[in-house]
Amino acid sequence: MANNVKILLVDDNPMILGMLRGALASLANVTTAADAADALLKAVEDPPDLLVSDYRMPGMDGRQLVDKLRSRPKTAGASVILLATKSDITEKLSTQDQVVDDFVEKPFFLREATQRIKRVIDKIALEKMAKNTASDGVLRGSLSQMNVIDLVQSLEMGRKSCALTLSNKAETCEMYFREGQVTHAQYGPLSGDQAVFKVLRWTEGNFQVNFEGKTSKQTTTLNTQGLLMEGLRLLDESQRDAGKAGEEEEDVLLDS
Repeated sequence: MANNVKILLVDDNPMILGMLRGALASLANVTTAADAADALLKAVEDPPDLLVSDYRMPGMDGRQLVDKLRSRPKTAGASVILLATKSDITEKLSTQDQVVDDFVEKPFFLREATQRIKRVIDKIALEKMAKNTASDGVLRGSLSQMNVIDLVQSLEMGRKSCALTLSNKAETCEMYFREGQVTHAQYGPLSGDQAVFKVLRWTEGNFQVNFEGKTSKQTTTLNTQGLLMEGLRLLDESQRDAGKAGEEEEDVLLDS
C-alpha cells in the first residue's frame, strides 16, 4: 500500500533492528543503520520520509541525530519516531513534540510498535498522494491501496479539513472532517457515529478526498479516535459472534 514511503530504521540492537525491519518491510521501503553516524550518512545520500530511531545509542543519540537531520534542507522535512523508555520520554523528550511525530515506549510489543509506526507511514503516503491530485483538487484512490481505517487515521494525524467520499459497489458514505475530527457522516439512512461504524470494515471500493469540502452539520458524538476504537470493538464482537475470529498471533516483547 505505502511502498513509495522510505523509512530509515536506526537501532544499535541487531535483534530489534531485524525484527522491526521484518515487520515494516511490507509497508514501506526500509533502510537500516546500526548507529546514528551511519544513519546520518545514509540519510544525506538518500533522504528518508520517516526516521525511526532508538533514543539511547553509543556516541550520537537519537535526539542529536534528529537535530542534525533538521539542520539540513534535504532531510529537514522527514517525519520522526523515537524509541525510548518511559522515563526518557517524560524527563527528556516530552518537550520535543514539535520535532517528533510520535514515541514508541520501550519495552514494546512488536505488533503494537508496528501499528504506531504504520499510522505515520499512512499519513505520509496520503500526503504523497495528495501532491498528485487532479486539477480539480480532489484526491482519488482505491481502498485496496488504503482502507477506511487507514484513511481516517491519516486524516486525523494530518489534522485535515475535508470531505471523504467512500464507495463500495452501489453503497456510498460521506464523512466530513474538521482539523482531523469527524464532524458528520452519512451512509444511507444512517448518520453520525453509526454511519462511521458501518464502513470501517470496507477494504474494497474507492475513495475521494475533497480538501475544499465542508459542512456545518455535527452528527458525531465521539472524536475520531473514539469512533475508531468503538467501531473496531463492534467489529471484533461481530466476528466472534459469527465464529470468524482467528487465533491470536504470537507477539514479541522487545527491549534494549
